[in-house]
Amino acid sequence: MAVDAGRFRELFGSFPTSVSIVTTLDQAGEPRGFTCNAVSAVSVNPPLLLVCVDKGSRSLPALEHSGAFVVHVLADGGQDASERFAGKAADKFAGHTWRPSAVAGGAPVLSGIALGHAECTVVQRVEAGDHWILIGRVEAAEVFSRRPLLYHRRAYSVWEAAAELAGTRG
Repeated sequence: MAVDAGRFRELFGSFPTSVSIVTTLDQAGEPRGFTCNAVSAVSVNPPLLLVCVDKGSRSLPALEHSGAFVVHVLADGGQDASERFAGKAADKFAGHTWRPSAVAGGAPVLSGIALGHAECTVVQRVEAGDHWILIGRVEAAEVFSRRPLLYHRRAYSVWEAAAELAGTRG
């Protein structure tokens, strides 16, 4: 017996996960982006990661056109951005400072809200049910000493243990 969509969402919603924003540029050079919790490392050599994109995403045509994206793993304080990018706001980038990626087709880099980011070029697309899996080669990356934002059972939180560990490395 197949698991229904509600139970599937409940199952995966029960696992704490990082929160990411994926950004790119559309055909007109306008920034586009969406909140994504389906991000994973794939390979170290070469450095590859994947993001899963709903086939109905308004950012998908921009990703297909540009062939490049930036994944931002959000830090503490990124909840408002996560909610904005998860919605259908006309200008999701309002109030956010960003710079164009030199290696990911000019895709927006939002360093101010990130625990880290990976600037990627698409090397493979895989159709998977109602999503596309985009595999990106990491062309550049940066990591910051911040507390990670987590999402668990429809609520945001911060991993306090990570903040304590970051303080001991300083």
